[in-house]
Amino acid sequence: MDAEAFFEGMPFAQLLGIEVTEVADGHAEGHLDVDEELSWNEDTVMAHGGVTFTLADTVGGAALVSLVDQPVPTIDMRIDYLSAATGDIYAEADVVRCGDDVGTVDVEVFAAEDDTLLADARGVYKTG
Repeated sequence: MDAEAFFEGMPFAQLLGIEVTEVADGHAEGHLDVDEELSWNEDTVMAHGGVTFTLADTVGGAALVSLVDQPVPTIDMRIDYLSAATGDIYAEADVVRCGDDVGTVDVEVFAAEDDTLLADARGVYKTG
């Protein structure tokens, strides 16, 4: 399975504009251009929390797909928002555990402009 192609063809990720840029060996990275359409604030561009969450979930899943070579539905994900995203964002994910039934991935979301850590997440995905 071509993991990058799989995520590029995901309709919801395409709708938001998520680009998975790297997928290999339990690691993935992705990017999202944040504009007023993805903002929760009409006066200032600030990414809606759901947008940040979706980037983290997508990139987290991609990291695990790189190891199991199949789609991995999300079982659970928790996220801590540390700062508002006021511009483009990117995420980096690393697999913590890849089991026969469940995999766990840590994900960090950063501001593209200055690498400020915006959110810290942990996702649990079904692997089998």
